[in-house]
Parts: sequence; C-alpha cells; structure tokens
Amino acid sequence: MVEPPVAPRKPHVWDRPTGAVEDPWAWLLDRDDPDTIAYLTAENEYTAAVLAPLAQLTETIFGEIKGRVQETDQSVPVRKGEWWYGSRTVEGSSYGIHCRGRRADTATETVLLDENVEAEGHEYFALGAFDISPSTAVLAYSTDTDGGEEYTLRFRDLTTGADLPDTVERVYYGTAWSAGSDWCFYTRPDEAMRPFQVWRHRIGTAADHDVLVMEEPDERFFLGVELSRDERFVILHADSKTTSESWVIPADDPEVAPRSVLGRTDGHEYSVEHWTDRWVILSNSDAEDFRVLTAPDDDPTAVTELVAHEPGRRINAAEPFAGHLVLHEWAAAQQRIRLLFTDGRERIVDLGSTPSEVELGDNPEYGTELIRFSYQSMVTPESVYDEHVTTGERTLLKQTPVLGVQLDDYESSRTWATAPDGTAVPVDVVRKRTTGFDGSAPVLLYGYGAYESSVPPYFSVARLSLLDRGWVFALTHPRGGGELGRRWYLDGKLLAKRNTFTDFIACAEHLAAERIAAPHRIAIRGGSAGGLLVGAAMAMRPELFAAVNAQVPFVDVISTMSDPTLPLTITEWDEWGDPREEPFAGYIASYSPYDIVEARAYPAMYVTAGLNDPRVSYHEPAKWVAKLRALRTDDRPMVLKTEMGAGHGGPSGRYDAWRDEAAALAFLIDVV
Repeated sequence: MVEPPVAPRKPHVWDRPTGAVEDPWAWLLDRDDPDTIAYLTAENEYTAAVLAPLAQLTETIFGEIKGRVQETDQSVPVRKGEWWYGSRTVEGSSYGIHCRGRRADTATETVLLDENVEAEGHEYFALGAFDISPSTAVLAYSTDTDGGEEYTLRFRDLTTGADLPDTVERVYYGTAWSAGSDWCFYTRPDEAMRPFQVWRHRIGTAADHDVLVMEEPDERFFLGVELSRDERFVILHADSKTTSESWVIPADDPEVAPRSVLGRTDGHEYSVEHWTDRWVILSNSDAEDFRVLTAPDDDPTAVTELVAHEPGRRINAAEPFAGHLVLHEWAAAQQRIRLLFTDGRERIVDLGSTPSEVELGDNPEYGTELIRFSYQSMVTPESVYDEHVTTGERTLLKQTPVLGVQLDDYESSRTWATAPDGTAVPVDVVRKRTTGFDGSAPVLLYGYGAYESSVPPYFSVARLSLLDRGWVFALTHPRGGGELGRRWYLDGKLLAKRNTFTDFIACAEHLAAERIAAPHRIAIRGGSAGGLLVGAAMAMRPELFAAVNAQVPFVDVISTMSDPTLPLTITEWDEWGDPREEPFAGYIASYSPYDIVEARAYPAMYVTAGLNDPRVSYHEPAKWVAKLRALRTDDRPMVLKTEMGAGHGGPSGRYDAWRDEAAALAFLIDVV
C-alpha cells in the first residue's frame, strides 16, 4: 500500500487578535521553496496511486460523458448588421472555433479564430476577450496560457486573417471599441490581480503609446469597461462589494475625459445603460433589491422611477433595446425575464413553474423585436429560443443534443429544509425515476452560498453518470447567495456567515429525514467559496458526511484575509470581514476550515488546487490537506490533486475537463 506524503513541519507563529497561533505549514505559501513543489508533486503521485484501481471506472464514466456529447456541433447563428456569427466544435478538438458568414446557413464557415490553433503548444488555454470592432474589420481577442488570468491582447485583421503587430501584455477582462474602430479600451490588473486601470489603445500603434484613461486608487474597487448596448457610449464602472460608480465616454469622441454619472456615495450600488435618448439606471438607493430609474441624456441626476422596488424580487440587470427594456431578475428562488415597453405595458416571459435557469442570450441588434434567451433545468438540456417581444410567439432554435439518453427517465423537484433559526432553505433535487425515495440512495449535495451569487438549477451531462447509478443530486441555495433577494445575501455574510454552513447542514439532514437520501451516504461538493462551505460543514459535522469533494477550496480564511498583499484580500473584507481586528478575528476563527481541524475522524476527501490560481492560492488546499493528514484519526481515502499548469478553473480543454470530472465521480462512487 502506498503511504501518503507527509508535509514537513516548520516553526511559524501568527500573532492574531485571538492570541498566538502556531502554523507549521505556513511555509507552503512560498512557491519558490523547493519543498513546496516537492510536496505538491508527492501529493499528485499519491493521488495517482490511490486512483489507479479506479482506472476502469474512470474510463467508463469518461466514455459515458463523451458518448452523450455531440462532439461535432455548432451554435445557433446570431445576426449583427450584415454578418451572421457562430461557433462550432469538431470531434477530437478540445476548443471552439469562432466564425461568421453572410447568411445564417454560412455563419460557421469563415473562421475568425480557432482556439485549437491558439492553444497549440500550451498545457492550458483560455480565451478572454472576443470583441469585433464596429467596422467589423478587426477582432480584439485576448488569451491566457497558464491559468493565471493575466491575458495578452491582440488584434486580428479579419480581411486578411493576420494579426496586427499591436500586442498588449498583462490585461484583464473587459474591452470596448470606439465608434470609429480606431481605439480599443481595456483593463489592467495590479500586483494583487485587482483591475485598477482602464487604458486606451490606438489600432496600429505600439502598446507603449497607450493612454491611461482612469486609475482607481481605492483597493476595495475593481474597474471594468464595456460598450453600451446602443454602442453610443463607452461605460467605465468601479465596483466594491458595497458601493459603485459609473462614468461614460461618447464612443464617437473616445479621447475626452470620462464623465461620472451619479458620483460615488458609500453604500450606493448602481449601474447604467443608455436607452436611445436617456439613461437607464439600476440602483439600490432606497431599494434593497434594486429599482430601475431613468434620466435624460444631459442630466443623469434628474432621475425618475420606472420600476419600483419590490422586496424579495432582486433585479440583476436592465437591458435596453429600441422599443423595450428587458429585466433579468430573481423572484422566489427562480430566475425570470420581464419585458417593459415604452408605452408602459409589461409582461413576464412564461416558462412554467419548474425550477430552472433562464439567461439572456446573444441579442446584439439594438432595434430587434425578438429576444433570444436560453432555458435549462436539471432534466432539460440548454435550449435556445427566440421570442417576439409583443406577440409572445416563441421559436425553439436548438436544444443541446444529449445522445443515447431518454430525458423522460429523470425527474426534478424542489423541497425546503428548515434551518436552525427556522428559515426555509430551498433545495433542488434530481434523480432517475427508478430511484425511489426510500432512504437508500446516495446523494451528492452541492452548494456555494457567497457573494450574492445565485446558482440556478442547471443541466449536466456528467451528472447523468451518477443518476444512472442510483444517486440523487441536490442543489442547495443557502444564505449568502442571492436566490431570495439581497436580504438572503446579507444574512449569510460577515458576522452572519455561519448561517451559510448551518443552512447547508440542515439541507443534508432534511434529505435524510425525508428519505430522499440514505443518512450515511451523503457526499458534499463545492468549489472556491463553495469549497469553504463544504470544508466548514465537514468540520462542524464530520460524522454526517461520507465524502467531500472540495474544488480549489477557500479554506485558510484567517491567514489569507490577514494579508493585504495577496490577490483579492482587501476587496474581500466587505464579504468576510477583516480578521486583523475583532469581532471578525474570533468569528472567522470559529468557522475557517484550516483553523478548526482537530484530531478526529473525517469523511473521505478529494481536494483540488491550481498552482497558478490567482483567486484561491494553491497553498490553501495544500495546507489544509497537510494538517488533516497530521491530525485525522481515521484511514479513509484523502487525496490532493494540484494542476501544475492551470488555475482556478482546472483543466481547460473539454476532453481533459471530462476526464477530470470522471476521476472525481469515480472517487465518490467508490468511497460512498
């Protein structure tokens, strides 16, 4: 039997408000320490050895996932101006191919960018920007080849297919073109990976001639840039967790200074869009779940209310078109789309009562009378529709093929757990119809619960491999997300953060009590802040869970949140609190998974990390696993898999991602 690696202990003491704390694995933060890479490598070798007996099952599941996917496929074409745009995939190729044509039926013929070509020679590849100029002659695109989320921005002449000499290194997400297609705006991160600058690049010039448009000195704020839907304004925005500000620049006069829309007031969050002759402003002023305001072009402060605040109905986006406004919102833990017309009429797009994901699709034409959206549920693959905004006539353009599967064999439902304080917490459940609610089925319980990020019920091809083996999958919606409005978020952050974890535990107990799941066959899964969720829940109730799959988990909360030099720390204080002072020091110490590891038995564990991860540093899961190995009293399987050439999202190619998922599912099936 292969012995697990042992991380060396090196003396280190943290001086915290709660007292001195020994941390003998703090050295893992130093990526340049040879012992760090040696330990991660040893863990990877151990993981390979532990998973080796599962090779047959892993390969079977990989084959199932691959066999359900129509590998050579294409997207639904979308029209903008004289061109139709689309993308396609080819069997055997890991990445997408972006194309256009003069007709809908030729939209995937003329290749604009083949990600497979760009990815050649790289272990990892991600496409960031893909932004075609208003002239349609130039493509701005950015690429990341190590998972660190620092992109290289390039410009391609779409007439010749050749890249221009212009190259801009180390850019972040977000681009916007000027109306004349001669300038392209982009953002740049600081050393802590905070996008803090907006720059302007003139096509045909070297990057060292680029112009700094704006710099945000407050380290709580991220800067972003985008083009308004009607393409008349470049919109710059600065956002912290609690406050925001927007500026505008006329797209046809890109060299003028940005003009602030409503200034910056602590606690006021707002975003702006331009609607023909006025501004549309989504604001939380006197509106916890936001309301919609409008203001004339020449005086954005002269606001009038268009859509009033309604508690529990969280408006997330307001998208203007020539004759109507589209609202994307959450109400009663369900996404929905609402249409408002210039004559005062409105209607909600009727998609039935099944819990589902409903997202706005590609709608680049400002003057359109159609709205494109996508719909999916835990039993319905992604389906793309066009709907006439006034008549409601709806056309299904495409449903993602799922090969060899009878979708009617599966069913989903919603149930509600009761948290310790009496709060009802929604849980979405999916299973195969032949899997009875008799208390015998294993369950995989998934959750996130942070940043007001709402996770709608989504379809998964890979999940079918669990359901076909008699498992139940349950998607929880604990406080800290935004599914039930801003209050749902506020009641799961800062000094209320423990509600997220106790909600999740209550969901597990509810599934067992209702005989939806077997009490001793509950596996839990979460990534990033969801990794914190499952780590904290495991630490609070280790006997409740059979297995934990923690993906790039944020588990060393106190150490990370105490170091303002690390990526994202300062901006995150509004989410978690600053543990360098009370009352946050003691409160975070009560749930930080790394800090509350103790000598006891724990579930089987499958933990992942990314060496180049700028969001959750590899050292957090590495330290956590090292400490668990040293203190746990059981011999259940525990593995740490670190992607040595990738970041937060894991492997980038679709085949590598499927195989990675197959390995994780095989582990859960085996141990549960």
